[in-house]
Amino acid sequence: MSRILIIDDERAIRRALREILEFEEFEVDEAENGKEGLEKALVKAYDIIFCDIKMPILDGMEVLDELIKAKCESPIIMISGHGNIDTAVQAIKKGAFDFIEKPLDLNRILVTIRNAKDKTRFVEETKVLKTTVKRLKGSSIIGETEEIQKIKEMIQKVAPSDARVLITGANGTGKELVARALHENSNRNKMPFIEVNCAAIPSELIESELFGHEKGAFTSAVKDKKGKFEIASGGTLFLDEIGDMSASAQAKVLRALQENVIQRVGSERDVKVDCRVVAATNKDLRKEINEGRFREDLYHRLAVILIHVPSLNDRKLDIPLLAEHFLTHICTDQGITRKQFDSWALVALQEIDWTGNIRELRNIVERLVILCDAVITANDVKLFANPRV
Repeated sequence: MSRILIIDDERAIRRALREILEFEEFEVDEAENGKEGLEKALVKAYDIIFCDIKMPILDGMEVLDELIKAKCESPIIMISGHGNIDTAVQAIKKGAFDFIEKPLDLNRILVTIRNAKDKTRFVEETKVLKTTVKRLKGSSIIGETEEIQKIKEMIQKVAPSDARVLITGANGTGKELVARALHENSNRNKMPFIEVNCAAIPSELIESELFGHEKGAFTSAVKDKKGKFEIASGGTLFLDEIGDMSASAQAKVLRALQENVIQRVGSERDVKVDCRVVAATNKDLRKEINEGRFREDLYHRLAVILIHVPSLNDRKLDIPLLAEHFLTHICTDQGITRKQFDSWALVALQEIDWTGNIRELRNIVERLVILCDAVITANDVKLFANPRV
């Protein structure tokens, strides 16, 4: 049940509001002046606060100022019988959610309450999303092997520059994590990190995706659209699986890197862009060049800095750290009590041939969390790590 606080020095107003709100099944508290209302609002969480403007001891604007200063998250709805446009604007500027004039209108009150509750819900959802994004973005590169330490050192050296980076490695090794680490440690980290999976976009759509299009450029182009180069301007553009990009798109990307300009599909107008390009591939681009599937000049534009991410089989000493890391996050995400590996279970994980690399390891840890008891043993690993299809 939602809890609402009414701060008003007029008993008749408080009573009328209470009747309306209790009929709608809200829990209602009252305060007969600004001082009493402020004290209640600071010690008790309310879903919505109604606050009169003209009151003794402490007026409504002063109450609003104090609540905003205290970072009160409750939507505050100002009410007044002496209101005008200037007063309403001033209240909204200070941080009030809305302003309602007396005499109070039932429908207006209910609509405002609904909107305020929607705002509260959106704020809470945004907090959850921000926490999730922060956790995902803040995920450090896990590992202490020499190979991983070299990658971390390279990121620290390269990230502050605008040098283009080509990240190589097999599927599932964590190339995207390296790209995100480069962005997060760069001077562009307050601007967007935009990812494009070149292998997942049909060849006939990749140019529109990267460079945007003008209305009418093709059948489904019903309005102008910005491409990823424009959206990422000021930040970082991550071109994943760039070895799968079509030849025509490669030519346009090369021009964008050379001149920092693009042209939308269906347009001849140049658009200036300013984004750092980080690319990744699981292919041998030298071989692709020799076989005519990848432009050598584009390769040299992209590969100013080369970072190779080793396979999990080449860094098995990191498996215990990775497994514990995934175990913690999976248990947290699923809201279950944290389980644990016994020492022999971690040894058993190190003995597996990890053809799917870190992605496969995470999947198996999740499977073990779901299927096993509080302590995951070596027998559990042998039973569930490679189940027969």
